[in-house]
Amino acid sequence: MKKFRFTQERIVFAIFVALFICLSVFLDGFFRFDNLLTLVQNVAILGILGLGMSVVVIGRGIDISMIAALAVPPGLVLQMVQDGHSPATACCAALALVLVFGLVNGWLIAYAEVPSLFVTLASGLFLAGLGQVAFFQLDVVQWPAELDSLAWFGRGTLAGAPMPVVMFALAAFGMTVFLRRLCLGSFVYAQGDNPLAARATGLPSRPVILLQYLASALIGAFAGMVMAASVNSMPTRVYNSTMVYDVVLVVVLGGIGLSGGRGGVGNVVIGMLLIGTMLNGLTIMDISYSAQNIIKGVILLAAILIDTILNPRNEETAQQGDI
Repeated sequence: MKKFRFTQERIVFAIFVALFICLSVFLDGFFRFDNLLTLVQNVAILGILGLGMSVVVIGRGIDISMIAALAVPPGLVLQMVQDGHSPATACCAALALVLVFGLVNGWLIAYAEVPSLFVTLASGLFLAGLGQVAFFQLDVVQWPAELDSLAWFGRGTLAGAPMPVVMFALAAFGMTVFLRRLCLGSFVYAQGDNPLAARATGLPSRPVILLQYLASALIGAFAGMVMAASVNSMPTRVYNSTMVYDVVLVVVLGGIGLSGGRGGVGNVVIGMLLIGTMLNGLTIMDISYSAQNIIKGVILLAAILIDTILNPRNEETAQQGDI
């Protein structure tokens, strides 16, 4: 029999199980059906975003602009339909915006060789500002009745499972196929493991990087549509929240190393379960938003430190300009 190994994934999963049991036993209101339903819906949105972030981090990058992609294109769909445009026209306009956004991010990182942290920080600010100035009349865009045919994205259940969870499962399946079964997924791992070696062996490194940020933008917009359908509106100011740090927490805690080239969908699932449960418990305990940020900041710093120790970069895998 193989000797049992303590890995980051197993440790984090054990912490999740222990935390869930403790909160269920000692925290009033946690193990109620309505609260658990809210938890799984919120976790599903976080998980979809984590899938988009994971493909970027595996390829040795980071995407700070994901929350702008979550808020602005879906909000544009809702706003255009409210203004009298057809749902098809609104969806096409939002899709075009997402494609341009993802391609510009990818081009600047892959071909202009600007570090991903700075590109996505700037592009996220630009897209969020563009939405506030040019697209939205109110900070919260309500879901119009004309889009009820698309509301199944985030409402109702399928075989007893809330639709956001079903959407996460579909996205997770698609990401698993991409990363584990397609050549492009192998290229992403090779790019993250050693960018110079990947380029030297003839892999299309720049197009692969472009694809990563395009996929991240599309997944972020998809998560936004699911979120808007589930809550019947799009709070466009969500970009100003700390949600992007929650997504990074999900990815790093789950075991996807920031040094690139390792991890997968299973790591995202483990990370989102722990972070979603923790945030839900803190909310029920009426911990202030500022105090929650302190806790998340400490956990994120600890996770990055552990990742640095477990997955150190060396001269072969380090690259100037990395995140």
